[in-house]
Amino acid sequence: MKRIGKRWIPAALLALAAAFWLYTADYYRADEAAKAALVSDGAVAVSRTDYGWLFDGPSGERALIFYPGAKVEETAYAPFLHTLAAQGVDVCLVRMPFHLAVFGINRADAVIRCGGYSHWSIGGHSLGGAMAARYAADHEEALDGLVLCAAYSPSALGEALPVTVVYGTEDGVLNRERLKKSRPLLSGPVEECVSAGGNHAQGPDGGRPGADFRRGAAAGGREGDRGCLAYGDSSPGRRKSVTFPRRTSVAFSSAGVSSRLMTTSSRPWK
Repeated sequence: MKRIGKRWIPAALLALAAAFWLYTADYYRADEAAKAALVSDGAVAVSRTDYGWLFDGPSGERALIFYPGAKVEETAYAPFLHTLAAQGVDVCLVRMPFHLAVFGINRADAVIRCGGYSHWSIGGHSLGGAMAARYAADHEEALDGLVLCAAYSPSALGEALPVTVVYGTEDGVLNRERLKKSRPLLSGPVEECVSAGGNHAQGPDGGRPGADFRRGAAAGGREGDRGCLAYGDSSPGRRKSVTFPRRTSVAFSSAGVSSRLMTTSSRPWK
């Protein structure tokens, strides 16, 4: 009986590996609008790097390390990050193993080792935001701030680290109860930016029907290119594509990172 049991172990491991491959192979891919934002222009030079992509704007001192959300191709964030770089904060977009930041929590180390900036901040979307928070908890001395887009911190953070939390009022994916319970973990100054009508992936005017993981127009989005973040088509039977629109306006305070979207209300989080 023991021999028979042992024979099942390789088969079980193979089945688990196959299931994992199938799961990670099904992800949201960057659409043509996102790919277009990977082209350099007069304001931002975009280049491939060992860790992912660099959006090099006019800033010579400040950079944001950005972790993408789960099962989202990192280049889908290009329009949003391209605009951010043009506004004065260069962005280092990190490519994650299997498109899951949980397997690349410490990839920011490689970004910082590249050097070139005196002020570093980190942030991310959804799972990417949570993993960015985990990294920040262990490297607070190297960071000026943390930005959580539709995410919450699973780790306690020190008083010296400013945190900005950005989410939409119609977010059907973000666990609001966990978001609320995570507030005591943030000891430093915290700012909450709420996008009225926005869902997990887009701002009030951004995104295409099918956003918010198939919640669609019921989440309040409509066809357009404004807003914070926006998935592309995720209809069953069709290839998933995604873009994060260019017309987002984000500013950064000298105290750290303070993300303020044109379409949001902003207030201290108590």
